[in-house]
Amino acid sequence: MFEDMEEKYEGIVTFKIGEVASRAKVNKETVRYYEKRNLIPKPDRRRSGYRIFTQRHIDQIKFIKRAQELGFTLSEIKELLELRMDEDTTCSEIRNEAQEKYRDVVKKIEDLSRIKETLIGLIDSCSDEGPKGECPILSALEGDTETGKELR
Repeated sequence: MFEDMEEKYEGIVTFKIGEVASRAKVNKETVRYYEKRNLIPKPDRRRSGYRIFTQRHIDQIKFIKRAQELGFTLSEIKELLELRMDEDTTCSEIRNEAQEKYRDVVKKIEDLSRIKETLIGLIDSCSDEGPKGECPILSALEGDTETGKELR
């Protein structure tokens, strides 16, 4: 079995987990976590028990990190990776995933804008004086004001 493994990787550059983490600019725990979540292919093992990683693992981790930077969750990234590996997947399917993420981002921006405006209103309503029992921000968060009722 292990002889077959050596033949399988003959001529292929392999890496240990620390090298993979360094080249992908993540930590070893991240590599292990992605392996556990089946986001990267399960690496073979050497006779010594060390995992055998290849450039494919590094490239896939970099893909995951770039997708995360665009706001994709690990579950969404797993779907993207599955589509990427499926030979029947079309560019249109990938585009649909990106459009769905775009719609999510637009909604989040709208939500954040609403939160921003509400916070500005709360901050502006506070004179910065008086006891905390009279604080309009606390009153709003407790639901005692019109602004507070809108927060629900």
